[in-house]
Amino acid sequence: MGRGGDKERRGRAPTHRLTRARAHTETHTHTHSDSMWIQNSITLRARSRGCHVITDELRANLPELKDVSVGIAHIFIQHTSAALTCNESWDPDVREDMETVLNRVVPEDAKYRHDSEGKDDMPAHAKCSLLGSSVTVPISRGDFSLGTWQGIWLAEFRDRARSRTVVVTIHGE
Repeated sequence: MGRGGDKERRGRAPTHRLTRARAHTETHTHTHSDSMWIQNSITLRARSRGCHVITDELRANLPELKDVSVGIAHIFIQHTSAALTCNESWDPDVREDMETVLNRVVPEDAKYRHDSEGKDDMPAHAKCSLLGSSVTVPISRGDFSLGTWQGIWLAEFRDRARSRTVVVTIHGE
């Protein structure tokens, strides 16, 4: 398998309607009866290394979210050196402490064989595997059904900022 999947899968045409929702976002929508499927590819702006709350940026790029009374959102990052998680969004110290914790668990000064992109290369991959490449969030009354202090985080593990792409798949009614 190469980047983006095998050639057969990449060559197939989508079986659902493709529309352009806004800059840097592709939207696929399929409805059946009262149920709907929506899939958006969203390019997040570049951020520095660390943990960042992206809940509002996701909402801004998901205008269809307001049309879902009950459902579920699966948010997947298409990178191996950044991760997604759900955690406290109120106190920025939590995000800084999380960076400290992750750096203690996966130190950059260890002897890694995979270092072709720099000393932060292999630690970024390990941290991505620890946190994960996706989160699943319930949707209620047109919004993410998060707890009072919860937010969706992008954890950027590389020293050089770059944009990141997430695919959000929504199923609901």
